[in-house]
Amino acid sequence: MSPETAKSLETKAKLLEGALRTLTEQGIAKTSARTVAAAAGVNQALVFYHFGSLNDLLAAACRYGAEQRVSRYRDRFATITSLAELLAFGREMHEEERASGYVSLLGQLLAGAHTHESLAPATAAGLDLWITEIEQVLTRVLAETPFGEFVDPPGLARAVAASFVGIELYEGVDAQGAGAALDALEQLGRLVAALDELGPMAQRAVRHHLRRTQR
Repeated sequence: MSPETAKSLETKAKLLEGALRTLTEQGIAKTSARTVAAAAGVNQALVFYHFGSLNDLLAAACRYGAEQRVSRYRDRFATITSLAELLAFGREMHEEERASGYVSLLGQLLAGAHTHESLAPATAAGLDLWITEIEQVLTRVLAETPFGEFVDPPGLARAVAASFVGIELYEGVDAQGAGAALDALEQLGRLVAALDELGPMAQRAVRHHLRRTQR
């Protein structure tokens, strides 16, 4: 890699990090080429040189930030063996992501998607990274349960992701209510785990009932 290429990549990384930091700390309304460049410690003209526009930079930063966050948890996702464990881990991630500022960032991206056209698909693409990991876990852990043949993992993964996104945003106005929602999700996980521990005859009865209700 030439020194020029290395320098260009370094500058782009600074701008991506600067955009994420500006969105988190100042909000979408105060995010501009000037404030992002200041946070990155580079000349404002480099925003347009490397990304073409502020919106394109913000879209790239959205995808970049999501990949950075998801990559922290991929190994842990791969070790999860039950729905209850997934929901409990979701709560741990919620606390860590809130402390990191990612929850605040996500709120700003969702708000900005209404006024910055390029942010909507970029935010959706970032959320899809989370959904892919969740879907893989759900497909694996539900396969051997009475619910495996009745559940749509892609749809359920989106429902789980949407629930956590909603709870993260809801927490800003009602922390106690958000905590109660997380408790309810964990209780649901324990109920599923309890059904999974039933004997073969009971599991066959559950499957028979579910098949009958789907007719």
